[in-house]
Amino acid sequence: MAEYADAKRALDRLHRELMDLNPSAARSLEEGMEETLTVHRLRVPDQLRRTLCCTNVIESAFSIVETVCRNVKRWRDGDHIERWVGSGLLVAERQFRKVIGHRQIPLLLATLASAVSKKSIAKGAAAA
Repeated sequence: MAEYADAKRALDRLHRELMDLNPSAARSLEEGMEETLTVHRLRVPDQLRRTLCCTNVIESAFSIVETVCRNVKRWRDGDHIERWVGSGLLVAERQFRKVIGHRQIPLLLATLASAVSKKSIAKGAAAA
């Protein structure tokens, strides 16, 4: 869906369907309903929205980290774990591709900055 209202209606419809099929899944969806629609609320452009709505990038990176760390037999301290995870992410980085819609990231940053400043102003007004 391109518009927030349309996406919200579709998600509500899915939630109602899930209530009959799997109430636990429906409750999980309900918990994250607004977070799911964040890219719509911020009016992120279509190409970048498709990229941000997908978890494949992070799942792929974590899979590579898991593969790299699989052969460690004895974890010593917290710093040791961090070094191995960092090494795994460096291996994963070699497979990263350009973000689809990367030219729209400055627009997203401006929108986020505007949203944060509006929230800060609203908090200041509520406190006064």
